[in-house]
Amino acid sequence: MSTAEYAVGTLAAVAFAGVLLKVMTSASVQSALSAVIGRALK
Repeated sequence: MSTAEYAVGTLAAVAFAGVLLKVMTSASVQSALSAVIGRALK
């Protein structure tokens, strides 16, 4: 039974990583991060 639990946990982690990747590669998030980094380096 614990193997099935590991499989479900792994699938959930992969799904979360996919959503996070999609959010981080969106144009609005990238421009916001660029603005923050630009202000930090000035």
